[in-house]
Amino acid sequence: MTDGAPLAAAQFGLGSGGGNVSPQLSWSGFPAGTKSFAVTVYDPDAPTGSGYWHWAVFNLPATCTSLPAGAGAPGGRLLPPGAVTLPNEARRPAFVGAGPPAGTGTHRYQFIVYAVDVARLDVDPDSTPAVLGFNLHSHTLGRAVLEATGVFGGARADLKRR
Repeated sequence: MTDGAPLAAAQFGLGSGGGNVSPQLSWSGFPAGTKSFAVTVYDPDAPTGSGYWHWAVFNLPATCTSLPAGAGAPGGRLLPPGAVTLPNEARRPAFVGAGPPAGTGTHRYQFIVYAVDVARLDVDPDSTPAVLGFNLHSHTLGRAVLEATGVFGGARADLKRR
């Protein structure tokens, strides 16, 4: 992924010509005192009035500084032990790919890594990503944002523009 560039085909939803595959992510330079990480993927441009949460995972140990492509697959088998994936807007605990509706323009997909000051957040695994965000508010030491884009037609539309 490149900040500001279109998502790769794999990161779109199945209905948009993609594969619902979370991208490979790596991070470094986090603050001293980081005891765990959380990763969220959010579309603030979804026509919902409240955006759209594509993925939220937390309780990643401080030794985890990358996630492989596909770490957001159902079941979380590529995540470190103890990591928790919350249900996305489709109410599935997994990564759901981009799928902007027709007529809604270019959407931004914000991949955010949070450096957390506690080893474990006590958030119910059936909670929403917004509840995680509330808990992160008082435990975030730092965060990094990588923002990609997508348009209606998904992977097929973005391939035509390249």
